[in-house]
Amino acid sequence: MSQPGAAASSNDEPQVESYSFLGPSGTFTEAALAQVPAARGKHWRSVNNVGEALDDVVSGRSVAAMIAIENSVEGGVTAAQDALTTIPGLRIIGEYVVPVGFVLVARPGTALADVRTINAHPVAYAQCLRWLDTTIPSHAHIPMTSNVTAASALLDDGTLADAAIAPPNILDHYPLEVLAEDIATNRNAVTRFVLVSRTAALPPRTGADKTSIVAELPEDRSGALLELLEQFSTRGINMSLLQSRPIGDALGRYRFVIDLDGHARDERIADALLGVRRFSPNVVFLGSYARADRIPVEHTPAYADEVFADARAWLDDLLA
Repeated sequence: MSQPGAAASSNDEPQVESYSFLGPSGTFTEAALAQVPAARGKHWRSVNNVGEALDDVVSGRSVAAMIAIENSVEGGVTAAQDALTTIPGLRIIGEYVVPVGFVLVARPGTALADVRTINAHPVAYAQCLRWLDTTIPSHAHIPMTSNVTAASALLDDGTLADAAIAPPNILDHYPLEVLAEDIATNRNAVTRFVLVSRTAALPPRTGADKTSIVAELPEDRSGALLELLEQFSTRGINMSLLQSRPIGDALGRYRFVIDLDGHARDERIADALLGVRRFSPNVVFLGSYARADRIPVEHTPAYADEVFADARAWLDDLLA
């Protein structure tokens, strides 16, 4: 049985209350999972990609999976967004933010001048590209499935890489040396993670909530996107994320990943969801959950719950 906070191999037998995360141990995803009180002391399954993590949830091997959904530098993680859109029966139940920093590591005895080829997860590579182009302009890049895998692969026989981009705590897990620190372009970068489970009852409102949906435009025409966005602006709802993703069946056909400030049980959010459902041919509700920063959602008095309730009561009286 796994010890509290310990990561289990993806080959381990599934146990009750397992949680999946992008491994191996030491990744930013594991750091996000460590913020979940319900996961402490439970079995943690290390997986190789988002698809495997969500398949664990769908199949019941894990009660939930932690996946990266957005980075403050690179934007939305499209693989995660597309998977949540197309795999039925999933629900976001929590949001967590992890500061992101990187170091360049190598096998002991390697000098920075010796580095020609670098292992790196594509997102980490993009965040460190300015430093790499300045310091090692002729370098080659080998994409890896995770930041920790990029580093651990340096210890494999026959590896082609001389160095790797890795999390700052990598020396806690592997016998490597740091060649350079703080190599990310933006030192204030953070990654937003979401905990995904099977469809269940919504968590209660906290006043500091977020609602995530995916909506398709009914057709490719002038003003269609504006009509979709008006469902939110006319109800005083702020969008913290709006990202387009191709549907894939034809050119010009897009769906939009949208994060709304508020909970589906807030009257303004519920009213907007009804409007989106009437407008869009396909709406995927991904969940309402507490914001990671716990900052209360603000709105003008005109969009308070009681205003919507009063308007509905007024109409009921007219119809009666």
